[in-house]
Amino acid sequence: MEETSAKTWLVMPLYIYPLTESTWGALYDVIIGYPDLNFLVIVNPNSGPGDADLPGHDYVREVPKLNSYPNVCTVGYVRVGWCRRTLEETFEDIRTYADWKRDDIPGFYVEGIYLDETPNHVAPERAQHLHALRQYIKNAEGLVGDRLVVHNPGTPPEGHLKHFGSPDMVCLCEEPYKMYGDDGVQRRLRDYALPWHQTIYQISGIPAELMDDVVQELCQRAKYVFATDLVDDFYESFSPSWAGFAAAVNRSNQLQARAACS
Repeated sequence: MEETSAKTWLVMPLYIYPLTESTWGALYDVIIGYPDLNFLVIVNPNSGPGDADLPGHDYVREVPKLNSYPNVCTVGYVRVGWCRRTLEETFEDIRTYADWKRDDIPGFYVEGIYLDETPNHVAPERAQHLHALRQYIKNAEGLVGDRLVVHNPGTPPEGHLKHFGSPDMVCLCEEPYKMYGDDGVQRRLRDYALPWHQTIYQISGIPAELMDDVVQELCQRAKYVFATDLVDDFYESFSPSWAGFAAAVNRSNQLQARAACS
């Protein structure tokens, strides 16, 4: 993953069980339709990898398909519970994802871990906890590529990232659009902003008529963006705005490329 690239990536929290080969069809359509657009896909079989060694034949069928596309990077969802889950519980989830690669199923792997419910306040015990998670992920041999460490506190961490385990990227804002526009939220996003290439925004409930303009704004603020008009179940389904969202991110990248050449 190139930090120097000025292209925004589309983030897809894929919490949709692939019952059939067509369940993820809307995702494949935009992956194929925009080969120059990169996708960070968060795979989440069962609020994590699930209890079994493998998540089921449907995932064994579909995850390799995702990984067959050069513009896709898959990461596995793991819940941290604000560091209330024990390290061993979280390690076990990470091991399960890492062990997918060891089953010798071509393309069945993830390239990192998306740690949900990470804290945004500094505390020594939390720092140690998050540092241990980073080390475990970076040393997990079954994970492929950069073994990405992604944090989602949902709001900006209040301090230097070294106090939060030095993640590769952080979701600074996971909010409904109405809350995103709140003055207090915007002030925190300014005060605790991170470098663009480490920043994720996940915004729901965007009015359809504002989608293009909002996406252009988000692409200026974050390298990794998810946006939807859905108010509920927005990670469990593809919204009516899904194709338009992908088109808007692609258009933003094209405009950025033209501006860089002018």
